[in-house]
Amino acid sequence: MRELIRETVLGHLFWTLFQALAPMIWFYPLNELEISGYEAFALALFSPLLIGIPKLGDFLCNRWSTAVLRLISVASLASFQAPSTLQRLIILCLGCSCVMLVFCASIFSSSPKQRALSIWGLVLGLFAFLTGRIWFTTFVPAWWTSRSNSIVIAVSAVAVIDKIMSGDDVGIRKSTKSESSWRWIPMGLGFGSLLYVTQALFGEVSVICRWVVEGYPETGPMPYPWGAAVLVALCFGVILSTHSHEARGFGIILSACSHVRRSFVLWSVGSVAFLSLYLSPTWSGFAGGLVFAVYTMTIWPEFLLRLSFCPPAKTASLAVLVWLVEMLFSVWTVAYNFVPGGTFTREKTLWLIVSAAVTFAAAILFAPEDKDQKELSSTNETMLRGSGVWILFLLVASGLGGYCYRYPNQTVSHQPKARNVLTAAIWTYHFGYDNVGWPSLERSAEMLRETEADVITLLESDASKPYLGNNDLGMWLGEKLGMYVDFGPSTKDHTWGNLILSKYPFVKSVHHLLPSPHGELAPAITAMVNFTGHLVDFVVTHMGNDRDVIDRDLQAKFLSNELKTAENPVIFLGYVTSAPFSRDYVQLTNGGNVKDIDETDRDRWCEYIMYRGLTRLGYARISHGGLSDTEIQVGRFLVPDDSDDVKDNERIVTNTKEVDASIRFSTRFGGFSDGHNWVEKHRYHMSTPKYFLPRNHS
Repeated sequence: MRELIRETVLGHLFWTLFQALAPMIWFYPLNELEISGYEAFALALFSPLLIGIPKLGDFLCNRWSTAVLRLISVASLASFQAPSTLQRLIILCLGCSCVMLVFCASIFSSSPKQRALSIWGLVLGLFAFLTGRIWFTTFVPAWWTSRSNSIVIAVSAVAVIDKIMSGDDVGIRKSTKSESSWRWIPMGLGFGSLLYVTQALFGEVSVICRWVVEGYPETGPMPYPWGAAVLVALCFGVILSTHSHEARGFGIILSACSHVRRSFVLWSVGSVAFLSLYLSPTWSGFAGGLVFAVYTMTIWPEFLLRLSFCPPAKTASLAVLVWLVEMLFSVWTVAYNFVPGGTFTREKTLWLIVSAAVTFAAAILFAPEDKDQKELSSTNETMLRGSGVWILFLLVASGLGGYCYRYPNQTVSHQPKARNVLTAAIWTYHFGYDNVGWPSLERSAEMLRETEADVITLLESDASKPYLGNNDLGMWLGEKLGMYVDFGPSTKDHTWGNLILSKYPFVKSVHHLLPSPHGELAPAITAMVNFTGHLVDFVVTHMGNDRDVIDRDLQAKFLSNELKTAENPVIFLGYVTSAPFSRDYVQLTNGGNVKDIDETDRDRWCEYIMYRGLTRLGYARISHGGLSDTEIQVGRFLVPDDSDDVKDNERIVTNTKEVDASIRFSTRFGGFSDGHNWVEKHRYHMSTPKYFLPRNHS
């Protein structure tokens, strides 16, 4: 039991470092909107190549060198507390290099017992990693706060010291003639795809829920509580990966499944399930995702088992290469407008699915066997049927307990600031990272709460992608702020996200992929909200780049039609990338039959608030405070009891003494301010806040 607990912690360390590298590197091209050169830091994962150098490989994998590598891996977790993003990246890369060398020293160990411990440590470590994310509401504990980071470092250090003192690190196996055959190639290809698929789909249990989400009321499974089903499915896959030749009862079923797992039948079921997850919406797609989760964890122990009988340097490096190519390809399918060759990879996720399925098949059919495999299989079986299964069940039970702990956060209950007064806000969220690469969730949640907004649209908010950390920002903010979430479009739809948070329930919504023949795929949502018994429509969007002229023309026409046909009072919250009174602006206002909340504000380019069937009360622009590259805009409206008798306010004032206290914006962001605020604090700026009163008001 002690050995397996220790290996579980070490497995958790592996997953924490390995899954952190892609999001850390992504920060740089995210800011520069192009290939930055920092992508080269991914070469840190190719450290297994060093093992292929005679004598150096033996030196790196001996007991004491491995001990040093383990200690460096733990120390690299402290990269989160580094003073700069670049220092953090360098330290993290050092840790990733070391943890990959430790991975090779463990999986390719000359000791069958050590290999077995390492295999189950990686599998159980993944469940520890997922359980931690459940308790931290989608985020990785090691990368959340300095305190949680220090706790993870301390626990990992204890496990590493215990491992060093055990003397289990005895060096890697000597190569045999059979290992020089070509069969290591399909194993490396298959294991690389398995690493990618596991990180992309099951690096956080809410991801596949976001792959299949649709608009209200038939949204499909929500991350809470249906992420729990994903965790259970993964657990079931591990159980199916074990067998006993002397099984009785349920063990007979497991034994049968263990033979099937190497067959074309199970591979076919897994491949069809993967396709179903991608091609089908809501519940049917989710069912495919659950089946694929079972399949993925069924082959994990088998792949690690076969991997351990391949040449370490070549096989591990090939696996990393496949993982890297598939990770970059997944970026290229979405960021095709900013990268070379993007025209050919645009929205080609299906190619990734086919690639993974083919490499899985190759690994299953052609991977090597070894005379020691029966011994190792027996050790694996003993580990899982003994203490291992109890650790697995304990981790899953702990994860399910995390959902119970978060149950009170699912309650949504709010009252408007004043009768019929509705506040709406728009912000480009920057995927939950501030301008220097640190998580901004707590700070941004506090800022959004203080805007007193009832409905908020967050653009660039789909971080449920592996290179963005698989962070479900909608779920976290929804629970933190006590708001309903309309997450859309789905993660598999190749956009950067366009979610809506609302203090009041959604009646219905439709997720749109706007016409984008040349540029990046632009998202939009048309939603209807029940605001204290009044139905209010919202059209929210992030239009394409200003250089894609045809795209924006088509998108503006589509959105103006959505606005024009809205049956209820409607608010437009959009990132338009056009100047006031430009072609697209006029198309939205005239074609959509809506009014700009402040047509006198000529110093805008991206964000706009427009409306119809409401009375405008106030308008504010709040500086981003270093949390994003874009300000927050807030509009306040009066929702009429009678939509046929709406009188708008035409007089603009900035003196709060002329405005009723119930209409005023929060003083948290200061008072009226001219010009742009460059201070790294949230402040009103750009000649706001403004208030709107009737012409005859005195």
